[in-house]
Amino acid sequence: MAWIESIDEAHAEGALAAFYVDLRARRGHSTPILEVQGLDPAALQQHLVLYSHLMFAPGGVSRDEREIIAVAVSAANGCGDCVREHLERLQ
Repeated sequence: MAWIESIDEAHAEGALAAFYVDLRARRGHSTPILEVQGLDPAALQQHLVLYSHLMFAPGGVSRDEREIIAVAVSAANGCGDCVREHLERLQ
């Protein structure tokens, strides 16, 4: 449970509700980090642009290596949900 106010799928309206529908279609579910950012849907969209660039853009680090780094950082931050998300993407 987040200490910061968040808007989950069940309580989302408008553009945020549409975002969650699209996210569920692509990933199957939302995540707490995205729900916290749902307080500002425009910022959430920009977060995903940055995240997509960091994780998928061409570069010297492979996709799997990026996920391994994300697992390590998530573990260091104590975010079990994040660790699970990134481990799922390694499989």
